Amino acid sequence: MEGKNYFCNCFLTNNIFIQEYNLHVTYHNDGRFEKDWKKILTRKGCSEEHWEEILQQVRAEVGRRKRLGDDSLERRELIAASYTPVHPHIYTLQRSYFSSEFLSLVEYSKKDASDVAGLMTKLHQENAEKVFSFPIFTHQFCRDFIQEICHFESTDLPKGRPNTMNNYGVLLNELGFNDRFVTPLVRDYVTPITRLLFPDCGGALLDTHKAFVVKYKVDEDLSLAYHYDNAEVTLNVSLGKEFTEGSLYFGDMRWVPLHETTCTEYTHKPTFALLHRGQHMHGALPIGTGERYNLIVWMRSSRVRNKRCPMCDQRPQLVETVGFGDGFTKEEEEMVNVCNTL
Repeated sequence: MEGKNYFCNCFLTNNIFIQEYNLHVTYHNDGRFEKDWKKILTRKGCSEEHWEEILQQVRAEVGRRKRLGDDSLERRELIAASYTPVHPHIYTLQRSYFSSEFLSLVEYSKKDASDVAGLMTKLHQENAEKVFSFPIFTHQFCRDFIQEICHFESTDLPKGRPNTMNNYGVLLNELGFNDRFVTPLVRDYVTPITRLLFPDCGGALLDTHKAFVVKYKVDEDLSLAYHYDNAEVTLNVSLGKEFTEGSLYFGDMRWVPLHETTCTEYTHKPTFALLHRGQHMHGALPIGTGERYNLIVWMRSSRVRNKRCPMCDQRPQLVETVGFGDGFTKEEEEMVNVCNTL
């Protein structure tokens, strides 16, 4: 899944999260940012002195995004040269890591005669529309995986965080999980399922991904603000450890106004996975006690997102980047342009 990679230019301007005010903002330049957001932030309690700090935070985040590809590649190379895994076997996906229920689900999905009706008898439809849950990994694998993440966190090696909303977590491509673990997980096990559940949003054509682990703990990240993902389909696996509360909640698709939305909750269960559409608004309520680790895989279809960026709803303005991009492909964009002229 390497080669030429791209992100949409909106990545440098949109969806910048200001945690203190639970607000996503856009930034193009200082003057426009002040015009668009100063009154809103003032109403939320931002003082004149604090405004300058917020402006610096936003500028710093834009700078981080501009350097993201180069910085991530540098971290990957340093980690590969310096890090010794505590559980090296888990970097290569094996059938023994999966629950028997999940393997049965996959085997059914790969049959020529499989259909959604038959698949629905093997997984659970949650109260939210098109949100599905099922057991996926064994308890032993989840314990080993968490131990690996904790071991890496204990080192002084550099760590790229998943996004501006998650301050504690690990990007799995930087740790070396992509080629032998995440890619076959998506390609060989998850895509046969998503092609049946989500055919309308690229579920059969998931060709890139972004995978990371997020951590929730008292005095660290407690919750996750209401948001949507930069993905066509999202896989969310609860790995453990011991924890209370912290339910995930779902609203509606992101284009439905919030005042028309009724949210439903889902209680995390270790070893269980959720599948949902990336544009489905959701968040995580505060954890009560303990720690929770979740494996998140944002699964992307270039065929879908090359036509419309899921983050700005526009034709993507492609920016080439080093390393992993956001699932856009120049070749597909050019092919669509040709088709549109015929």
